[in-house]
Amino acid sequence: MVGLQNAGKTSLLRVLSGGEFTIDSIPTVGFNMKRVQRGHVTLKCWDIGGQPRFRTMWERYCRGVDAIVFIVDMADPKVLSVAREELHSLMAQPSLRGIPLLVLGNKSDLPDRLTVDELIDELALAEIYHREVSCYGISAKEETNLDAVLEWLMKWANK
Repeated sequence: MVGLQNAGKTSLLRVLSGGEFTIDSIPTVGFNMKRVQRGHVTLKCWDIGGQPRFRTMWERYCRGVDAIVFIVDMADPKVLSVAREELHSLMAQPSLRGIPLLVLGNKSDLPDRLTVDELIDELALAEIYHREVSCYGISAKEETNLDAVLEWLMKWANK
């Protein structure tokens, strides 16, 4: 899981792994790893820090994974241009070619959020080639659409 700081990566991973949502998460320094168990499948999920100093590490952590999850705060229009640049830079890495991409617009419970279609346009997802690209609106806080996220991840686990 990668994305800019304050997108909700740590909160999402905490909720997916069976924990509680907390409003006062501290920024991830480096990375977190949690296992998410669903049935007979265990997903090993990495949550990589989103501050500028950690973004250069994203490509290394994404090599050889079953899927890349990019999380963006869909209620904060100020971050969208930077999120688009970072996402496209990451997807241009030859070492990541062909790895499926799931873009999650988090904080869908907030007013003034983008729609999923607006997020797709803002992030120019149609310009990302050589991989499957999906995009969902979610709320880690309200646990909105997390079943769809897990279903998507399970589809790509161990392919």
